Amino acid sequence: MPNAYVEGPKLDLDKKKNLAVEITDAMERAYGFPRNAYVVTIIENPPENVCVGGVMISDRESR
Repeated sequence: MPNAYVEGPKLDLDKKKNLAVEITDAMERAYGFPRNAYVVTIIENPPENVCVGGVMISDRESR
């Protein structure tokens, strides 16, 4: 069963549902398995837990 993991900022429930459907649609087109074969996991990371280029995202947002 194909799995997709998406890491990013927090989303509201409706946006997560839409994201999961769109990813499932893409995997279904690519693999051709039945829809219930795909697993989509959304991992939410708050800005204070992510660093890019040595700077916390939470610090970049305040600039």
